[in-house]
Amino acid sequence: MSEYSEENLQREITELETKSTTAARLFDIRRIIGGLFVLYGVIVTITGLTDDDAAIDKAQGVNINLWTGLGMLLLGIFFLAWLKLRPTAPPPPEDRTVE
Repeated sequence: MSEYSEENLQREITELETKSTTAARLFDIRRIIGGLFVLYGVIVTITGLTDDDAAIDKAQGVNINLWTGLGMLLLGIFFLAWLKLRPTAPPPPEDRTVE
């Protein structure tokens, strides 16, 4: 006697597909890139806000840390918005027949 019925096997397959889809969305590269750019953007922006005149003079009068940090923040927000507006589509269900 088989310990797995067709119904139990189909339920397990469905659960595994759901977990796989969740993992794919969790580790979407846009989430990782966006999160890192936002994190580093915040750090570099804070550095730019606290730069002294010597650091700004070294960059020929441009507060490069501030502008780079703001650019990184914008890029990170773009990636996160893209993820929110266009989420990863789940793969189409495969027709599985248990023999």
